[in-house]
Amino acid sequence: MIRKAKPSEIHRLMEITRACAQKMIHEGIYQWNETYPHPEAFITDIEREELYVLISEEVIAGCIVISTFKDDVYEPVTWLSEDVNNYYIHRLAIHPDYQHRGMAKTLMDFAESFARKHNGDSIRLDTFSKNKRNQRFYEARGYTRLEEIYFPKQSEFPFFCFELLLK
Repeated sequence: MIRKAKPSEIHRLMEITRACAQKMIHEGIYQWNETYPHPEAFITDIEREELYVLISEEVIAGCIVISTFKDDVYEPVTWLSEDVNNYYIHRLAIHPDYQHRGMAKTLMDFAESFARKHNGDSIRLDTFSKNKRNQRFYEARGYTRLEEIYFPKQSEFPFFCFELLLK
């Protein structure tokens, strides 16, 4: 089941993203760290009603943000579509105990369906340049890799922007 997140669930979401960060670091992927993701981001996501959780076995196993807000870091990117009705994916995470069960696919299916229902023109996101698995995941879903952006507090390496046209 997928539903909107509640403020009382931020602690669990931090557990999930910290566990994901530890797993990625163990695999040599320095995408998330002690500065990101942070609770304040999840608070804002909930206030905007953009944060969704995936429930499995009566436990929150993952999360995704489906936003219409374009972060400033995306301004210089030449996207495939105009800035009209775009959706942005952030903080997609599946707790390591629940990975490799198709849950990331389930969340992305939900996000893409949500954007189509709301007449979205495209879905935009970024993923870490050193996270080859994520890149293959999005490319297999039809996303086009575009330009690089940087999050200096997270990594010296770039993040790749991706976009999926919905129309």
